Amino acid sequence: MAEIHELSAVLADQIAAGEVVERPASVVKELVENALDAKAAQITIETKEAGLEMIRVTDDGEGIEADDVETAFKRHATSKITSREDLFRVATLGFRGEALPSIASVSDVVLMTAHAGDETGTTIHIKGGKIVSNDASQLRNGTQITVSDLFFNTPARLKYLSSLATELSHVSDIVNRLALSHSDVAFVLKNNGKTLLKTAGNGNQKQTFSAIYGVKSAAKMIYFNAKDLDFEVDGMVSYPELTRSNRNGISLMINGRYIRNFKLTKAVLNGYGSKLMVGRFPYAVINIRLDPLLCDVNVHPTKQEVRISKEPQLEKLISEGIFARLSQENLIPNAVKNLNHSKRTGFSGEQTDLLEKSPKYKGPVSAEVTAALVGESLDDKLDGKQNVLAKDVRPIVISKRTDLEKAELKIWDQKYMQRKTSVKDQEISAESSKKRFPELRYIGQMHGTYLFAESEDGLYIIDQHAAQERCKYEYYRTEIGNVSSNQQRLLVPIVLTYPTTDALKIEENLDKLANLGIELEDFGKNTYILRQHPTWFKQGEEEEIVREMIDMFLNDDKLTVAKFREKTAIMMSCKRSIKANHHLEEEQAKVLLKKLSTCENPFNCPHGRPVLVHFTSKDMEHMFKRIQDPHQTGFNDEL
Repeated sequence: MAEIHELSAVLADQIAAGEVVERPASVVKELVENALDAKAAQITIETKEAGLEMIRVTDDGEGIEADDVETAFKRHATSKITSREDLFRVATLGFRGEALPSIASVSDVVLMTAHAGDETGTTIHIKGGKIVSNDASQLRNGTQITVSDLFFNTPARLKYLSSLATELSHVSDIVNRLALSHSDVAFVLKNNGKTLLKTAGNGNQKQTFSAIYGVKSAAKMIYFNAKDLDFEVDGMVSYPELTRSNRNGISLMINGRYIRNFKLTKAVLNGYGSKLMVGRFPYAVINIRLDPLLCDVNVHPTKQEVRISKEPQLEKLISEGIFARLSQENLIPNAVKNLNHSKRTGFSGEQTDLLEKSPKYKGPVSAEVTAALVGESLDDKLDGKQNVLAKDVRPIVISKRTDLEKAELKIWDQKYMQRKTSVKDQEISAESSKKRFPELRYIGQMHGTYLFAESEDGLYIIDQHAAQERCKYEYYRTEIGNVSSNQQRLLVPIVLTYPTTDALKIEENLDKLANLGIELEDFGKNTYILRQHPTWFKQGEEEEIVREMIDMFLNDDKLTVAKFREKTAIMMSCKRSIKANHHLEEEQAKVLLKKLSTCENPFNCPHGRPVLVHFTSKDMEHMFKRIQDPHQTGFNDEL
């Protein structure tokens, strides 16, 4: 008996649907792209329960002729290409002929359409890939397709979907990208009857951007353009002051198609040069026009990954175009603001802050942080081993912890919610720190970055940024954990506007934010208002801090309150610490070293980098050959 057999058409379509239809957002993307290919001027997307219950896309495009309606639901049936040559000159968003049959194979579909040359319209009903009915209907302008009960016959797929809010955010995100790439089309997105997005469709890309990200953000976007013999690039980029902590604000479009491309995204960042803070990313809408022969879109069924010929040339064009445009802008006011801020700032007590901003260091999370999050002891992490970077340059490391420190690391949440240390415990902790940390005498500073100090056992070199980062980290982690009813009221409330994609995630995390003292009130469409904030916020930087904290939740929807406190403490300590090339007065340096000696862990910054390295007296004697080599001694005796 033959074992190899041909799959049924329905089963083949369901297999194909696994590549094309991953979630409700995939359905929306394919249907909206079909509407755009049909030259629609207005597209309305309606969903119920984030698209799991129903997705309806209505357009005023050309429609489908009655004789082609059934054919449109057959695999690889398309009007976009007819020959091999067409495949390499694709000018439409769709062309594979897989979207409609794939969607129909895993849902209940009703399509109503009419072509301009037909006397009546057509309504076809397909469920699970099988035609239920195909009848003439009332003539209407364009096409309306309704998708219900998505994945009803493939329940395993439902297990891998996220929450309704997350799925809706994916739908909103793809509609936002399509609206930005087709600003001449009016888009309306609704979920459960509530309007989430509405664009004018007048061809003004900045107005479309404003509808998605808010008026304040749109006001900080500037146009740019660049071209060569092969490519034309234009669009909008944000001023360096308008950034976010991830790349989601960057949209790349090739001939009207939204794509993902790491190298081109990096080219956008390179265009800013050193104007961006480390770890910060701009908003950008990049429109790329090229000959279809230079771009292969037939790489993946979703068509979001493409291959580009002469890609390095395109990268250079994007970077140079953005750089040239930003060079025309007067960015001095921001620099003056930072300079004035640094002049006003003093160096005293726990509120030390010599600069408004500093680089965000990237690197592995320290053993201390990891232990705190997973409930393991630091001794288990280090396994009694010391970290030796080089033979003659050894950072001070910790090999043992007190019982108090181990308990604090195991129970992070309790540590900061119920931190009550007795005077006796403080004396024990101070005594322990004194024994394992040397008494340093300040000598001087090098390049405004490193401090030199001496003790009885040799020379110490201290990274001033890492040292202050450690001091501030231990301060902020306590303050962030001690959420109380004592809040600082704002004379002028902070108004925050987000695109629908982000607003849906914020709604999911309002309780977590409230637990940390960030109480956001609904203030209209995708807008929130903050009337008060925790007292540890730095005056004048309240909005920046709130946006940073909210961005953390937007980047990781599985973030726990404990991990959030850890991330916030690290972020605040890094941003508020001394930058490199900042020269300290002698008294300031001495205060910093004194504060460092009182830290629970004065040896590493929150990112795991060493705070200081140690040259012993013997190390110094070896470097200057003050300890004679036995062979040299004999040679000298002969002389």
